[in-house]
Amino acid sequence: MNIIGNRKIFLSISSVFLVAAIASIMYFGFRLGVDFQNGSLWQIGVESTNTKEIKEFFEVELKIENPAISIDESGAVYSLVFEQISDADRRANFAKLQEKFGANKVADLDFWSTSPSVSKELRQKAILAVIFVLIFISLYVAWAFRKVSRPVSSWKYGLITLLTLTHDAIIPAGLFAFLGHYYGLVVDTNFIVALLVIIGFSVHDTIVVFDRTRENLLRHYGSENLETIVNRSVNETFTRSINTSLTLVVVLITVFLLGPLSLHYFILTILVGTVIGTYSSIFVASPLLVIAEKLKRQK
Repeated sequence: MNIIGNRKIFLSISSVFLVAAIASIMYFGFRLGVDFQNGSLWQIGVESTNTKEIKEFFEVELKIENPAISIDESGAVYSLVFEQISDADRRANFAKLQEKFGANKVADLDFWSTSPSVSKELRQKAILAVIFVLIFISLYVAWAFRKVSRPVSSWKYGLITLLTLTHDAIIPAGLFAFLGHYYGLVVDTNFIVALLVIIGFSVHDTIVVFDRTRENLLRHYGSENLETIVNRSVNETFTRSINTSLTLVVVLITVFLLGPLSLHYFILTILVGTVIGTYSSIFVASPLLVIAEKLKRQK
């Protein structure tokens, strides 16, 4: 396949998704979970009711504004996230729940709150964790390819890795912002873990392609131009990358369909990121090598 020759098509597709994700983040923003903003998480078991009825009860009768609610239908367990309340208020609200739905049909399963100082610290550390991972992986790639300086400098391998990994993290984040606006999803530590998993898997595929490119440069550079060598390298690793990703995708889809609701959107984020990461390793990172070399020639 002439992937590099058709790079404008593949880069355009990637750009559309990237712009849409950035627009989603800017327009909708993120709905922060109890980990990242001061608030309370309350898990209750309620029989013979539905999410809409629970939400109306909390908003109308308990005067709790805009609670985020998710449900594990297999166990009729509701997880509610809202502004911080005291344990005394929780007990009072639970008594009202028992009065409304029946004492034998309501169970108080779990409750915890996060203070403003703790949530701020967690939020800062989560952002720093993602930034440091991106930077250190990029620096490592630049160091690992230090012996291949022709025709593309080793630091450009690191820079391209940074760009593609950022691309792979932003698109799932944009999807999460969209789902948060319409379905009440909240960004918490699980979401940050999912992004780190995506970054780790994506860089694996990217390094496989870059490593084959390095081998072919040492063998063929001088007799073939960079575009031909990179295209050869992508085709030689194409089947391996697809098969490796497909194995993970099958597992993720299975867990997504059959696993507990608490992991539902965590798995969805990794699933989307895996697909995007595989695409970027083949159709974004490699073409950017050729573009970097052409820009160098033009200068």
